[in-house]
Amino acid sequence: MTTTDNAAGQEVEKLTYNIQRIEELSSRLASALSNKKPLNSALQAPGGDLFMKAMSAYWAEMASNPTKILENQLELWGKSLQLYADAQKVISQGNFETPEIEMPTDRRFSNPMWKTNPYFNMIMRQYLSNSESIRDAVEEIETMEPIEKRRLRYFTDQIINMMAPTNFFGTNPDALERAVETEGESLVKGLENLITDLEANDGELLVKLADEGAFEIGKNIATTPGKVVYRNRMYELVQFTPKTETVHEVPLLIFPPWINKYYILDLKEKNSMIKWLVDQGYTVFVVSWVNPDTSYSETSMESYIEEGFLSAIDQTKAISKQPKVNVVGYCIAGTTLHLTLALMKKRKDKSVKSATFFTTLTDFSDQGEFTPFLQQDFVDGIESEVEAKGILYSRIMSRTFSFLRSNDLVYGPAIRSYMLGEAPPAFDLLYWNGDGANLPGKMVTQYLRKLCQRNEFAEGGVEFFGEKLSLSDVDVPLMSVTAETDHIAAWKDCYRGFQQTGSKNRSFIVSESGHIAGIVNPPSKDKYGHYTNDDLSLSADDWLAQADFHKGSWWPLWEKWLNGRSGKMVPAPDFGDSDHPVICDAPGTYVMVKAPQ
Repeated sequence: MTTTDNAAGQEVEKLTYNIQRIEELSSRLASALSNKKPLNSALQAPGGDLFMKAMSAYWAEMASNPTKILENQLELWGKSLQLYADAQKVISQGNFETPEIEMPTDRRFSNPMWKTNPYFNMIMRQYLSNSESIRDAVEEIETMEPIEKRRLRYFTDQIINMMAPTNFFGTNPDALERAVETEGESLVKGLENLITDLEANDGELLVKLADEGAFEIGKNIATTPGKVVYRNRMYELVQFTPKTETVHEVPLLIFPPWINKYYILDLKEKNSMIKWLVDQGYTVFVVSWVNPDTSYSETSMESYIEEGFLSAIDQTKAISKQPKVNVVGYCIAGTTLHLTLALMKKRKDKSVKSATFFTTLTDFSDQGEFTPFLQQDFVDGIESEVEAKGILYSRIMSRTFSFLRSNDLVYGPAIRSYMLGEAPPAFDLLYWNGDGANLPGKMVTQYLRKLCQRNEFAEGGVEFFGEKLSLSDVDVPLMSVTAETDHIAAWKDCYRGFQQTGSKNRSFIVSESGHIAGIVNPPSKDKYGHYTNDDLSLSADDWLAQADFHKGSWWPLWEKWLNGRSGKMVPAPDFGDSDHPVICDAPGTYVMVKAPQ
C-alpha cells in the first residue's frame, strides 16, 4: 500500500469518526431543545393581519392591473430560465468558468466560488433575482397605510435574509470547504457550539457573539481606577481617580443607558472616554445602574428621574462641594435627562450648568427602523410580557436590536460558529453588547406608550410628577452628538427633537459611523470625522449640506466646549467625603450582575 493510500485511508477514518461524534451529539442537542420555554407569540412576529392586508392588497392590485403582475412574473421566470440555461451551457462545454458578471458587494458572497463555480453561481444569482422580485412586489402594493407598508418591508427583508443560501450548509461553499479541509471536524465543533448556546439559554437559540472567557470586568475592561462613593437601589456612583494635580472645579456626571452597562465608555485604555476625560483634568462621576430583577416591576420613569438622575446630581454636588454640575446622557439616558432638565426647570432647580447628549431621541414622530416594533400588536405583547414577568428580560431587547442588522449580528455569527466551527472572537465591544440588563416592567410600558407611541414629550408635553414636561423647557447650554449611520437613533430624528429645545446656547455634531463607533471614537484612532454647523434653523438635509467637515474625533471639540463651562482649575479632590465614604473600588458591584434568565 502506498503512502498516498495510507493518507487517504486516514482521512476517511477521521471523517467516519467525526460523523459518529455528530450522531452522539444529537441526543445532547435534543435534550437542550427540550428545555425550551414557551415564548410569548406576540413578541415573535407581527400579527397575522399584516400579511392578510398585504395579500389582500396584492390581489386587489392584480385584479385592477393583471397585466403588470403577470409581466413581473414572466420577467422572473425568464431570468430563472436564463440562469439555468447559462449553467447548463457552461457544464456541457466542460468550461467551468462562469460568464463575467458584476458581483454583488454583499460580503456574504465573497468566496470566489460564487463567481467561478456554475452551481454556486446559479444559486446566488437566483437568490438575488428572487429577492429583487419579492421586494418589487412589496413596493408595488399601493393600498397599504405607510406604517404597515414599512413593517411589511422589514419583515419581508427578514424572510429574504433568512433564506440566503449562505445560511444553509449545502449551499455555503465556505462551510463545505472547511468541512472537507478538516475531515468533518468543523461540523463537530459547530454542533458543540450550537448545543452550548442552547444549553446556556434554556433551549432558546441566541448566538454568542464574543468569547466571554476573554474578558473580566475590572481586569482587562472597565479598568479606569476609581471608587464607588454612593449607592442606592437604582445606581452606584463611581468617582474616578484624578490623573492631574489640578482639575476643573465643575464636575462631570455621566448617565449611560441602563439597557447595557456603563463600561461602553471604558472598554480599554486606548478607547476609554472616561480615562481620556480624566486625563484632560476633569473630575468624572459615572452612574452605574442596577440590573433589575423582578422586585423592580413597579419601578417607573419617575423612579429613574427622582432616585436616579436627580439623586446622582445632588450627590455629585455634595461630594464636589459645587453648586452646579455638567451632565451627559447617552441614548435612553439622554432622553430621560431631557425629562429631568424639563422637571428641574419647573422646580426652578439650577443645578445643571450644561448638558451633552449622545445619540439621543426625544421626538418620535418618525419611529425609524423601530417602526415594526412600536405598533400596537408588538407593544401589547411587551405589555403582557412584563405584566406576567415583572421585567422585560434583556434577551428580548438583545434579539430585537440584533435583527435590525440580522446579517451582521445573527446569521453571520451563526455561520461562523455553527457551520465553520469557529470560536466567538475576543472582541470587547461584542462582549459588552452581550452583557445586557433587564428593564423594569412599569418603566418599559411608560416609555413605549407615552414617548415612543404617543410622542407626548415633543407634542404637547408629557405628564410626570404632576407637571407637564415639554422639550421647550430644556434651556441650559446644550450639545448633541449624533452618528451619521446610526440605525437606533437616526441623526435626523435626533436633530428634529434637539431643534425643539428651549436653549439659546446649542451645538450639534454629526459624527461619522454608527450608534457606538460614532461615540467611542478616540482622537488616537484618527478614524472617523465629524460635521458641524451653527445654523440649527435649517432642515436636517440642508444642515448637513452646509456643514463643515472635520477630520478625526469630535472629542477635542467637545472638550473645548466643556472646558469653557467647567470653571477654574483647583487641586484634585479626594474620594467622597465624610458623608460619602468609599464603598468599594471601581467598577463597583452593580456592573458585575448578569441579567437573570
